[in-house]
Amino acid sequence: MSRIGKAPIEIPSGVDVTVHGQDVSVKGPKGTLERSFHEKVRISVDDGVATVERFDDQRDSRALHGLSRALLANMVTGVKDGFRKELSIVGVGYRANLQGSALELQVGYSHPVKIDAPAGISFEVPNPTHVIVSGIDKELVGQVAANIRKVRPPEPYKGKGIRYVDEYVRRKAGKAGVAR
Repeated sequence: MSRIGKAPIEIPSGVDVTVHGQDVSVKGPKGTLERSFHEKVRISVDDGVATVERFDDQRDSRALHGLSRALLANMVTGVKDGFRKELSIVGVGYRANLQGSALELQVGYSHPVKIDAPAGISFEVPNPTHVIVSGIDKELVGQVAANIRKVRPPEPYKGKGIRYVDEYVRRKAGKAGVAR
């Protein structure tokens, strides 16, 4: 039995989970999320606790069991508290600023790179070298943060680029002079 899949999900007060067949809707103080789950799992809600069960012990059913439970738990956490990813911009002249709801990055190209915020995502720029991506959908927050990082990933020689705040960039030594 999947250790993750068999764990019940506590539904906090203020969060409402409704199940219609394989479609699940989670409504909370921050918004509403909807997702359709695979037919090899069954989701049930009773007495403030959601559980995910699988029908058989096939390999893909076991994999979907833990995945479905994690996705549902992330939906409950997202509508209650939300998710955020923090990015740091390292490099001389590299900076970010907000243009309405869009993020404008100047990271060494001849032109600024503009990234529009998809629905449900908001950007914060507390200082020009720090960007915060926040929203209620964990998957979308992570994908938008990865897309921002992909504009200028950190390079190993000087460490310049866009990185996650908790990311460690392994540095390399440059060319060594040839001794003759």
